[in-house]
Amino acid sequence: MEIGNHIRAHRTEAGMSQDDLAARVYVSRQTISSWENDKTYPDVQSLLLLSEIFGVTVDSLIKEDVATMTKVIDSDVRTMKRLAYVMLAFMALTVIAGGWFTFQVAVWDWPLDHALPTIVVAVLLWGISMFAAVWIDRIKKRHDLITYKEILAYWRGESIDRDTERGRRERAIPSWMKAVRTVGWTLIALAIGAFVGFLVSGAIDRLFG
Repeated sequence: MEIGNHIRAHRTEAGMSQDDLAARVYVSRQTISSWENDKTYPDVQSLLLLSEIFGVTVDSLIKEDVATMTKVIDSDVRTMKRLAYVMLAFMALTVIAGGWFTFQVAVWDWPLDHALPTIVVAVLLWGISMFAAVWIDRIKKRHDLITYKEILAYWRGESIDRDTERGRRERAIPSWMKAVRTVGWTLIALAIGAFVGFLVSGAIDRLFG
């Protein structure tokens, strides 16, 4: 791959740092570094911006790298789609498991040690969904995807607009805060599952009690 070398050469020739270029292309400095080291590849809109900034054609930037770039990007899109389905499916199963646990304890009056397998299953399901979520997050970071619109555009193979108010705001949030937010939403989902199970168990208890 030569595109990374081309970007680095043009950036150096223009006297720009990676931070300078990142600000003008609306991506993070880490994304510029990934491009220059051929770890990831720019999308169409980024290529257009790069060509304008450097005063060169898109063809001169990508040359014979188009096939490889397309193959890698298509592979990541397919992987992200599969992982998204896995994450959503196992999150739903986790919520169901939480409701089932509540039903066992509240309706059938099972002791906690008898309901322990359900807890273990719920934790395993949650772990699988989190593994998929982390994998998706790695793909998002490789392609500098932050907002839902950016992810959706990448998913559809469309041009990605990173110069939005929400995109800039999300990129300013520290990584640790994003991780806390993800865990928080997961705990909320589990709580909802348990609450739904409690309501269902209460209704069944009133009907047949």
